[in-house]
Amino acid sequence: MKDLKAELYEYDLSAAIWRKASASAGENNCVEIAELPGGGWALRDSKNPQREPLRFTASEWAAFRAGVFAGEF
Repeated sequence: MKDLKAELYEYDLSAAIWRKASASAGENNCVEIAELPGGGWALRDSKNPQREPLRFTASEWAAFRAGVFAGEF
């Protein structure tokens, strides 16, 4: 059985729907996210969208969000 993380990196993002925070006010200094199968998420830099996005499993994404909301980042 394949590793879930490896499967996320094999997923083709060419048809991904990317979105950024509404608070970005049209600036290009934001990150964008796209939902992946199985509850995973991809994260990329809006200034450099051709770079390989980071990919998070559902549990990694939940931990990341919890840290942001707790002010850890």
